Amino acid sequence: MPLRHHTVPVTPFRQNASLVWCDLTHEAAVIDPGGEVPRLLAEVERLGLTLKAIWLTHAHIDHAGGTGELARLRGLPIIGPHQGDQFWITALPQQSAMFGFPPAEMFTPTRWLEDGDTVQIGQETLTVRHCPGHTPGHVVFHSASAQRCFVGDVLFAGSIGRTDFPGGDHDTLIRSITERLWPMGDDTVFVPGHGPESSFGEERRTNPFVGGRWG
Repeated sequence: MPLRHHTVPVTPFRQNASLVWCDLTHEAAVIDPGGEVPRLLAEVERLGLTLKAIWLTHAHIDHAGGTGELARLRGLPIIGPHQGDQFWITALPQQSAMFGFPPAEMFTPTRWLEDGDTVQIGQETLTVRHCPGHTPGHVVFHSASAQRCFVGDVLFAGSIGRTDFPGGDHDTLIRSITERLWPMGDDTVFVPGHGPESSFGEERRTNPFVGGRWG
């Protein structure tokens, strides 16, 4: 399987920052560097990777708080999220204060993402799906060849993303899950923004929030 990944829980919220890389080139992207940038860079070094980009699922502080620092230190492009999350990026200083995080460096994405876009690392290409509901600009990254999807806070093992923050909407989130995640296939393993991995098939069968919903 040429696409590989390694998850590093960071921040007091234990957010799953994911290193994803092409096993043929060892070129890597980091998905959602929410904080603890030195620790993430140490993992890049330990794994022998060449970090090429930052990919963001959404702009909540625990997912995006380390983005500006990491981009500055390594001269990395910031890819994503969807432009619907601009107001969350603008509010990063307030988010830092509200949740007790270190001050977040501001940033402007190099490239906003739209539904159906692709991102590439080495020889691996992943498809972007816009999955609003948790935030308006939330996206996920899907590798059909590896049967992996990095879903941020859309879906968790046994739960779903919260929708009580500004811009959240429960019905929109349910549609994102059933109409955009489920068609990726029951065997697709997803890496959530918090907690353990699961599969779409397992959640479709057992998740009390979306179990039995077939799109």
